[in-house]
Amino acid sequence: MFDALVIGSGMSGGIVAKELCERGLKTLLLERGRHVEHGTDYTDWMEPWERPHLDGIPEEEAARDYPIQSNCYAMTSATKQFWVKDSDHPYSTPEDRPFRWYRGFHLGGRSVTWHRQSYRLSQMDFEANAREGIGSEWPIGYDDLAPWYDHIENFIGVAGARDGIDTLPDGDFLPPFGMTDFEREFALKMKAAFPGRNFIHARTAHLSESRRHQEELGRGRCQARDICQSGCSYGAYYSSLSGALPAAERTGNLTIVTDAIVDSIQYDPQAGRVSGVRVIDAKTKDARSYEARIVFCNASTIPTAAILLASRSEAFPEGLANRSGMVGRNLMDHPSTFVSGQFEGGPKTYYRGRRPTTCYTPRYRNVTEPADFSRGFGIQWWGTRTPILDNGLAQSGIGKGLMEKARTPGAWRMVMVAFGEMLPNPKNRVTLHPTKKDKWGIALPHIDCSYGSNEQQMMSTAIVDCREMIESAGGRVMIESDPLAIPGEGIHEMGTACMGKDPSKSVLNGFNQSHDVPNLFISDGSAMASSACQNPSLTYMAMSARAADAAAGMLKANLI
Repeated sequence: MFDALVIGSGMSGGIVAKELCERGLKTLLLERGRHVEHGTDYTDWMEPWERPHLDGIPEEEAARDYPIQSNCYAMTSATKQFWVKDSDHPYSTPEDRPFRWYRGFHLGGRSVTWHRQSYRLSQMDFEANAREGIGSEWPIGYDDLAPWYDHIENFIGVAGARDGIDTLPDGDFLPPFGMTDFEREFALKMKAAFPGRNFIHARTAHLSESRRHQEELGRGRCQARDICQSGCSYGAYYSSLSGALPAAERTGNLTIVTDAIVDSIQYDPQAGRVSGVRVIDAKTKDARSYEARIVFCNASTIPTAAILLASRSEAFPEGLANRSGMVGRNLMDHPSTFVSGQFEGGPKTYYRGRRPTTCYTPRYRNVTEPADFSRGFGIQWWGTRTPILDNGLAQSGIGKGLMEKARTPGAWRMVMVAFGEMLPNPKNRVTLHPTKKDKWGIALPHIDCSYGSNEQQMMSTAIVDCREMIESAGGRVMIESDPLAIPGEGIHEMGTACMGKDPSKSVLNGFNQSHDVPNLFISDGSAMASSACQNPSLTYMAMSARAADAAAGMLKANLI
């Protein structure tokens, strides 16, 4: 028997394993996907001309095996190993309410392919549900999580600037990646035109410089190649593979088992506790069980809900830890939209390297500017010049004239991508399909999720605001997306086992501990009571470190 068992090796599961191991707990980490070796199994060594099909996925292959995953910007011929084949891992949705579920089943999970934007939630975000009477009231506030944000930022390395914005708290930052001349000029114009808005460096989990404890794990400074979805052999961006798992392994307390699909969590009605998990071997389809004193379910939002719902017993006929009936409900994602524009003129300069991040405008609607909707959105934006070679190839002509054009950078372009807050709604949910099963005999998740009128109005306003900013800076809008992307496109799904003060309206308490089962903890995205509009992974990791610390203390004190 292990002291602790962790389901999932991604963003939150990796941190849980590290924190438990460092507190002396013998910990088993289960990953449903294949083993991936940091560095060895990456494709960041490939030159552009070595990537098949100009790094695209052939249409026939995409339609057959990747009809969902191939819509993701990060999936290419060189990175498809980090994304599931939809043909092997189906799920169901209502015909009129699609959901794009992007995922990768391998050691490290989506921590290998995330976009690394790392922002804290503020007290305003933790108070929103209670203030508006929506969803579950958060059982924690910013002060509870602040020291754990510090702890995680120090460990993973977050590059950013201290901006003094109450609604986007500062953290323990490495130096920021600089803005281009064009971006600095744009920010100054925008601050003058819109004084209630901030235009700042993005905060990103990349080592702009490395600290000793990061170097001891083999991590090095970012090389500004911006091919991060291929993996980073330098370990410059944070992932479970480059950070949490090596840190856990060096304690001697970690055991990792891959290709282990958790079928259910086992409950002991006599003890009133979970005793372990039942897994299906992904290769042989044989079943086996593992026992542990505490269990952390960090399988990711949708799989966590599915595992709990599948773990039925006489004590929990509607699914484990589901006396509230809230398991699977309140599924959220960040609605998104974008606008891009082109500028004549601008600085007569270029820039060196390919910075792996953007710039950021934190939420201002319902903060410094009113809105006819609840909550708000943040904007990730960046300005680039048309590459010199592309500019030449796009021109007509021959000879010396064409050569001169090919040596001249093209126009400056601005892209603005807004991510908004989605309100919790119990009708947006994950259930188990009554008849359809995967090839391991496990019921398929059925995802029923749609945006409401608040999200629609929010993103329509975001389009107008982005257009206005580009035009007021002298640009011409070239592309506008639809006001709302399909749910799931934000790749920030969360909320299906939410925290809360009231056990009748939530699944977890303030330490990510099940209200119903004292030795069951959940600290992945499913624990979120609201989504805010910031990228959520930093919050998942901070909650996970805090929950692991609490669980280890409870276990040693024989409280669970």
